[in-house]
Amino acid sequence: MTDLVPVRRALLSVSDKAGLAELAAALVRHGVELVSTGGTAKALREAGHDVLDVADLTGFPEMMDGRVKTLHPTVHGGILAVRDDERHVAAMDAHGIGGIDLVVVNLYPFAATVAKGAPRDDIIENIDIGGPAMVRSAAKNHAFVGIVTEPQDYAALIEEMDANGGATTLALRKRLAATAFAHTATYDGMIASWFAFADQGKLFPDTLPLTAKLAGELRYGENPHQKAALYLPAGPAARGIAQANQVQGKELSYNNINDADAALDLVAEFREADPTCVIVKHANPCGVATAVTLTEAWNEALACDSVSAFGGIVALNRPLDGATAEAIAGIFTEVVVAPDADADARAIFAKKKNLRLLLTGELPDPVRGGFVMKTITGGWLAQTRDNGRITRDDLKVVTTRTPSDAEIADALFAWTVAKHVKSNAIVYAKGGATAGIGAGQMNRRDSSRIAAVRAREAAEAAGWASPRTVGSAVASDAFFPFADGLLAAAEAGATCVIQPGGSIRDDEVIAAANEAGLAMLFTGMRHFRH
Repeated sequence: MTDLVPVRRALLSVSDKAGLAELAAALVRHGVELVSTGGTAKALREAGHDVLDVADLTGFPEMMDGRVKTLHPTVHGGILAVRDDERHVAAMDAHGIGGIDLVVVNLYPFAATVAKGAPRDDIIENIDIGGPAMVRSAAKNHAFVGIVTEPQDYAALIEEMDANGGATTLALRKRLAATAFAHTATYDGMIASWFAFADQGKLFPDTLPLTAKLAGELRYGENPHQKAALYLPAGPAARGIAQANQVQGKELSYNNINDADAALDLVAEFREADPTCVIVKHANPCGVATAVTLTEAWNEALACDSVSAFGGIVALNRPLDGATAEAIAGIFTEVVVAPDADADARAIFAKKKNLRLLLTGELPDPVRGGFVMKTITGGWLAQTRDNGRITRDDLKVVTTRTPSDAEIADALFAWTVAKHVKSNAIVYAKGGATAGIGAGQMNRRDSSRIAAVRAREAAEAAGWASPRTVGSAVASDAFFPFADGLLAAAEAGATCVIQPGGSIRDDEVIAAANEAGLAMLFTGMRHFRH
């Protein structure tokens, strides 16, 4: 392969005109002939450059509303010809085909057209045909042709041509070819996704296009010996942790991002609620509370399990204020996530240089659609997001005793939190705050007991006369297969139970609840979280 290839003719056809004038000026400075189409040619002429229209090059006018303009042997022969192959050179001479040494193309704005809610016909017209064909042709023939698909690569191209007398190096052409094929793959992926999901309404299409762009490499993965990176969707995406603005603090790690995402998902459930604070450790909530102020919510959430909260992730459903920032700064915290932060809060956190502050803007919609995906050896698992919600009207009282309004409120609060706790999940709640959380155990009884132990430890640390599990409501993410888990909750002082129901032993569990004087609610919905 030839290393240095002089650029004598360049074909430019771009929908994104950013940086076009500067690039053209640099090309002209090196004596490059400019060939272009439509709006790009007009923009180049307005910038004062001579431009050869593709129609003049091919001898055919643009036709069919611009659908056919570059799909011609004169264009693709000029791009695809192998310059050191005698047969290719002879074919070029025989048919009057001149070489094209540089192709600068970015494609019709398909994703932007979809995002603005354009009619179907407009979306179809923004599926580029000639552009991808030229991009792929140039990328395939990168031994002799440079291909630029993204304006951010213009500077590297100009710098290299300036350094090499108007020529490009093979190393740059290889890099740009890789970028170009990723560009067309992403473009086709977005089109395929639109056809499958939006146009045809398929939940699980026969082929699932996965297109993502590297946002950056991370310090390491879950452990220092693992490598990690963050990717963002190539097309439109719901705003979340990946799109949050990091105001300050160290670089986010893989675990930071994963935990912050779990915290944001949970606090989004309380998007319309009173001030709410969520504290997460290892992707599990260890304290959640709703109160009159954010500072009170923080204090109540922290009281649930101050030991686990050390080095945790905090998420808030309201803009962070100075008083709450001062309170949070009292213990070691890895990340704070909030819609916004006032000047006092930012000034307080500025003194904690390692503390990451992420501002998300509007919180995500808790009932948004979309996929949750997980890699397995040899494949992927895909499922719809768990956006199931239970209201008071959905509850079924199955015990002799009917719960009070306060018990029902605590039960629904506990149920909302349990949805975000790893299975088997048990959550005690009282007065709008978690009293004890048991997560990730192999049986439900142990989760009940662990949550009760944490509640007793919290009471001892705070100097309370009794743990907050006394008089609480307890939520179980799935049914109680035996009465033992329910009886463990009764021993901890719970007076109301909320669970899906559906066990073959429901009658035994209901009988045990009646004997213990508990009120019990069935939801008919399970919230496993593995």
